[in-house]
Amino acid sequence: MNAGRTQSPPAPSAEKVDPTLRRLVSTLIVGALAVIFDTTIMSVAVDDLAGQLHAPLSTVQWVTTAYLLALSATMPTVGWAQAALGGKRLWLLALGLFLTGSVLCASAWNAPSLIAFRVVQGVGGGVMMVLMSTLVMQAAGGRAIGRVMALITVPTALGPVLGPVLGGAILHLGDWRWIFLLNIPFCLVGAYLARRNLPEDGPRASARPRLDVVGLLLLPPGLAALVYGLTRLGAAGLPPLLLGAVLLAGYAAWALRRGADALLDLRLLRHRALAASSALLLLAGAALYGAMLLMPLYWQQVRGQSALGAALLLVPQGLGTLISRTLAGRAMDRIGARPVAVLAFAVTFAAAVPFGFVTATTSNAELMAVLFVRGLGLGAAMIALMGGAFVGLRKDEIPAASGISRVTQQIGGSLGTAVLVVILQRTTADGGPLAPGFATAFWWAAAFTAAAVPLSLLLPGRVED
Repeated sequence: MNAGRTQSPPAPSAEKVDPTLRRLVSTLIVGALAVIFDTTIMSVAVDDLAGQLHAPLSTVQWVTTAYLLALSATMPTVGWAQAALGGKRLWLLALGLFLTGSVLCASAWNAPSLIAFRVVQGVGGGVMMVLMSTLVMQAAGGRAIGRVMALITVPTALGPVLGPVLGGAILHLGDWRWIFLLNIPFCLVGAYLARRNLPEDGPRASARPRLDVVGLLLLPPGLAALVYGLTRLGAAGLPPLLLGAVLLAGYAAWALRRGADALLDLRLLRHRALAASSALLLLAGAALYGAMLLMPLYWQQVRGQSALGAALLLVPQGLGTLISRTLAGRAMDRIGARPVAVLAFAVTFAAAVPFGFVTATTSNAELMAVLFVRGLGLGAAMIALMGGAFVGLRKDEIPAASGISRVTQQIGGSLGTAVLVVILQRTTADGGPLAPGFATAFWWAAAFTAAAVPLSLLLPGRVED
């Protein structure tokens, strides 16, 4: 790692992102916006979907959970697929699959069919999210990581701002199917730009890896079984939990023996930066996606807000995320990921605590102010974690590292959503006031964030140190 540092420019704080890289990022962002919007729009649609599809919340939440599971199950295969097909061809293929899934979702006739079609979407989206990070970080060559991460997280920042509002407006003015039809223009324009702007990089014929079939049979089913078991806490959830644990343990043993040829090279976790970042992304994913489900439900079920009203109340959090993104990227290039992450998670936790005291009459203005602060913390934290994961890695290790970091974030989102829904259902099952049940679930979301503060100390400081 010392040798790699000697080749780095002496003053990363002065580095700028070159125009060619900016054009690459802009092209990828257009397609990625569809994936991010589809995640955030659903955060305000769950309550409406439960009524329109005549299905319980425990079933409808799988519209979100199945999507996240498909994302995480697909992500480990991206490194192999990129080597086999080339980055440009794989991006266009994934974008086309996401478009197909969106059209199928819009034609769904009940909750099970919608959940199945969301899996199709998730497969395409999983490839896109990993490949976006991989292509950009490879093109950046390890320079100005903080600024680069600030650019490629634009979809993540815009999603919480625009996604819930778009979803709320669609549900207020029209049919829920337009939530998925909205993806079509992003996919079509994204495909046009990709054909024009992405560099031609065909298959690596000289070093094409073989697909790890054993890993494919162990890792994705193990993740799915684990999360399914958590949604069925109690006797019914024990068999899938045990199955998931066995499959994941089997994959870990297999991957450590297979090394770089594994579906996901777990030996890369020997890099402390990647290991710490992945663990933190797990917690951040749980806090982010879990709370994204709870907050709209609180305003809809406890306060009687419409989907659009709940979405507008969430805007301050998205604005905070958007504002902190660039500042956090610059700070990371100057002082490193560690101090940025520690401060960011501390701020996020402080902003999560007031939600543990919510009642049916808590001031909306106060909650919106808290959400803005929470957005500032979350936006900065995600920049530090996603950028810090790549510190000290070689260019050929970036695809696998990108897969690991994205997988852990999505697993955290799946687990956080599933666990918080179960907690909410258990605490509101007696038919009493809903607000105390939401407060309990919010405390759990705050606990995920609190656990991340000390763990952030394991992230790297300045690269030159």
